[in-house]
Amino acid sequence: MAKKITQKTKNPMPNQDALERARNFEEVSLGYPVDLAVLEAQRCIQCKNNPCVAGCPVEIDIPKFLLQVGDRDFEGAYKTLMDRNVLPAVCGRVCPQEEQCEVKCTLGVKFEPVAIGRVERFVADYAKLMKFTDDTPPAPPTGHKVAVVGSGPAGLTVAADLAKMGHGVTIFEALHKAGGVLVYGIPEFRLPKAIVEHEIEGLKKIGVEIKTSHVIGQTFTVDELFTELGYEAVFIATGAGLPTFPKIPGINLIGVYSANEYLTRSNLMKAYLFPSGSDTPTIRGKNVAVIGGGNTAMDAVRTSLRLGADNAYLIYRRTRAEMPARHEEIDHAEEEGVKIIMLAAPEAILADERSRVRAIRCIRMELGEPDKSGRRSPVPQKGSEFDIDVDTVVFAIGQGANPLIRSTTPDLPVNKWGNILADDSTGATQKPGVFAGGDIVTGGATVISAMGAGRKAARAIDRYLRNPSADGYSPTDV
Repeated sequence: MAKKITQKTKNPMPNQDALERARNFEEVSLGYPVDLAVLEAQRCIQCKNNPCVAGCPVEIDIPKFLLQVGDRDFEGAYKTLMDRNVLPAVCGRVCPQEEQCEVKCTLGVKFEPVAIGRVERFVADYAKLMKFTDDTPPAPPTGHKVAVVGSGPAGLTVAADLAKMGHGVTIFEALHKAGGVLVYGIPEFRLPKAIVEHEIEGLKKIGVEIKTSHVIGQTFTVDELFTELGYEAVFIATGAGLPTFPKIPGINLIGVYSANEYLTRSNLMKAYLFPSGSDTPTIRGKNVAVIGGGNTAMDAVRTSLRLGADNAYLIYRRTRAEMPARHEEIDHAEEEGVKIIMLAAPEAILADERSRVRAIRCIRMELGEPDKSGRRSPVPQKGSEFDIDVDTVVFAIGQGANPLIRSTTPDLPVNKWGNILADDSTGATQKPGVFAGGDIVTGGATVISAMGAGRKAARAIDRYLRNPSADGYSPTDV
């Protein structure tokens, strides 16, 4: 029976002061203290239909863990989370709960939904502090071996699930640290890397082997994982890391970055500590323009402030209503001093005498008819060009599929954008024994949707390993 509503709004998240945090890389959101987490969890009315669970790609029993937090059974809540989510501290920080579980919350029909993500983060952080462990033993070893290509959210999830099922799992990661986009793409102030490392250590404890600096397609091909290394199934989770640039003049000037490079230098290679704490330099622009309206654009423009920019501009061709970034991230950016220029798009990047960026030329836009995504298409306004004096330009306008695996695995079908074709419900591809999931299949999406793909694929891979000739798993029609 649903309980009586006693509080109609979410408990606010404590944050660092905006002006202070704009100049440091410490985490912006400070997390709920115990009493606030309990109060927020108690807002859940324990409705009969549990629509929030249907909104969670990894199928967490959300009402159960909220009830446990409300009863101060934090260890029980942690075990409930870990039953379905191997990265609760990550998801509690970066997943767009407002578009997934929270948007379906029954309480949200009339009032603000329960802050599910904030409570999840609290449980994960409290568990780390109190050294709680998920002591559910893996199933007995099956003798089967699976290779996972990529250690981002999809790869980590499929590896954890398969290891719990008793299969031998090895993750091959191209970079020198595991974590994929969690370590190279998301800044420290949104997701501390120690959090990612802690959650990855948990995977190692259940038997997952991680090999870094292994570029599949060069170190080994997908076929060699089968023939030379003896793996019986391969899950490809390489993400979407190929930068996209517009075809405008000045794109090759010094001071022009892709968001991938800009963020990787700072996040993974600690360029913000250069020269005393890192050997990786980066251009510390004083006037920085970031092009785009998604979470990656927000990460880049907020990073530029922390690297010392006097002026940080975000240039977006639509309005705030169409921005794909989380509302919380947009609010944080504005609080920190980011100048958001709506309804504008770059036409050219202007050079100084040394072939360095000196300005960006933009044109005003207005919204016309909706495009295929349902958002109204921006239309340039003739004669509305204007210049902004900048020394650094960062493009965060989408990413494509890295061509390395498809170029070395010619019998692995891809679509016209280079994304691997895989079944939505199983991750199975048309190549026997090969499965795929996450951004390499869908294009750029969310951490939790990639994890959901990993969960579905783990179930399918388990069935395939136990019965390789089973209909619907190898091969599959996609």
